[in-house]
Amino acid sequence: MTRTQGLTAHRSPAGRPARRILQGRRRRRGRNHRVDFLRDESSTPASSASAGPASFGTASIQLSWIKNTEFMGEFLADSNGDFTKAGFDSVDLIAGPASAEAGVISGTVDLGIGNAISTGTVIANEGAPIKIIGATYQKNPFSILSLAKVGNIKTLADLKGKKIGVQASNQSLWDAFLKVNNIDPTSLTTVPVEYDPTPLFNGEVDGWFSYLTNEGIDADLKGLGPVNLPLADNGLPFVAETFTASDKEISGDRAKLKGLLIAEIKGWAAAIKDPAAAAKLTIDKYGADLGLTIAKETKQATIQSTDLIVSDDTAKNGLFTISDKLQSESIKTLAAAGVTITADKLFDMSLLSEVYAENPDLVNYAK
Repeated sequence: MTRTQGLTAHRSPAGRPARRILQGRRRRRGRNHRVDFLRDESSTPASSASAGPASFGTASIQLSWIKNTEFMGEFLADSNGDFTKAGFDSVDLIAGPASAEAGVISGTVDLGIGNAISTGTVIANEGAPIKIIGATYQKNPFSILSLAKVGNIKTLADLKGKKIGVQASNQSLWDAFLKVNNIDPTSLTTVPVEYDPTPLFNGEVDGWFSYLTNEGIDADLKGLGPVNLPLADNGLPFVAETFTASDKEISGDRAKLKGLLIAEIKGWAAAIKDPAAAAKLTIDKYGADLGLTIAKETKQATIQSTDLIVSDDTAKNGLFTISDKLQSESIKTLAAAGVTITADKLFDMSLLSEVYAENPDLVNYAK
């Protein structure tokens, strides 16, 4: 994978490798390869122009992390046959950690799952010919985690005088968080840490740069009384779990990408209706060899379904929606991190608009 310079952010599940979210190489170490933005790829399956059902052959989606409930919608789309119904012989769900951007740029995958910061950074810094075409998470899941009896950081004001554990790869995002909230870095202590949150659990620090669906759940399962200060609710909103596609496929293979989006919408609609069942499917089939626990996966599935994926915008316009406001907020967050880009260079919502115009029944995912 290419390794992108600039803003980085990690999460690290206990006993697993650190997650790289805002870097070109995300989460699991991969091989390096050189990306030629100007290379012509002519092997994309053509969509059918006839009145018959579309036939797209095989496709691939690069997941940004291991096969846990973060991708329960993809798993249900596969398990329920939604990809097949959309015209695919098969869809390869490639486990991460890996760079969504690198795979899409090189043409080795049709879609990559990433986030607005990582994709925006690659486009701004490298001129990558890619766009975000939808987002599963309306809210990014980064948070400053504390415990009821350790730190108890409920508001921005509570950060004053506290020791906050921040991983080196998350430092840029932490700096941006302090900047947008006009917090003097000298008013608190930033403590360099690794990814195991034990120092927080032991009271060595007051807060921890974390992920709502990871360390906070671990603290909850340990009965430690987690307290979260989500970045998305405190000056640093941006969309995450975004679908990234190449400009070439967006312009030349729209039917195929729309087929993938249709299947994804159906899979995620099923997942958020029954998060517990989605967690069980993940444990039993897709992540069966990962040592996942049903307790944690069910909690993650529930948090995703109630707090991160759905919003007033999705209720009105359908899943994966990225409103003009949310696009603007993502651009402002990038600017706070030192990345200059405009919304039209980062987002292309035309495919999703066409999907819902042609399939209005999909808008009401709660039915």
